[in-house]
Amino acid sequence: MSTNTRSSRTATESMSAAERAYSVIRGQILNGSHVPGTMLGEAALATEIGVSRTPVRVALARLQDEGWIHIYPKRGAIVQGIDERTVSELADARYVLETTAVERASEPMRKRLAEKLGALITQHRAAFAEGDVARFIELTLEFHRGFVEAGDNRVMLEMYSLLSDRHRFTLFMNSRHLLDRSDELIAEHEALVAHLRSGDSAAFAATLQGHIAENAGPAH
Repeated sequence: MSTNTRSSRTATESMSAAERAYSVIRGQILNGSHVPGTMLGEAALATEIGVSRTPVRVALARLQDEGWIHIYPKRGAIVQGIDERTVSELADARYVLETTAVERASEPMRKRLAEKLGALITQHRAAFAEGDVARFIELTLEFHRGFVEAGDNRVMLEMYSLLSDRHRFTLFMNSRHLLDRSDELIAEHEALVAHLRSGDSAAFAATLQGHIAENAGPAH
């Protein structure tokens, strides 16, 4: 094997390890395993993930660039929260994209989506009954993404996808609040589906605005 081939393989393996480390650490931040204020150490993360410290260091640098952590040289990295302004702006962006997409949706699309979301609400009930917060959150993300998909606009959907990580993070950070008001939350989802089915965009927008405001929760 040539030196160039060995070097190429080593670089590929290192990148794969860095991607794996990034995926694991990012996932743990988004699902609340590493809450804001948690100190992350390279050595402990490397042992947990099963890689060397170098790919962990690369992963942490990437996560810092994305705003999820702040690195303190020779000490570790602290998980960052989301400030009140970001929570508010996230809510505004979601509201604009979801309401605009629903206004654009054709009647056949609205009918099909209403059936799909009705089935998701049934799954929501089951997740709440089982206390399965992770399942509930994934269903919630799918539920709200459905409104944007109904608009049949790829750029809007790409924009919404960029919000999904912060949306997931805020849901996990506020999971206790959401579980405490599970009945109200499901009723709000049912109202949104009813307005979607009837084509009442104004009622949909008003209900969505209150729903987002009530469930955004405090910043962390």
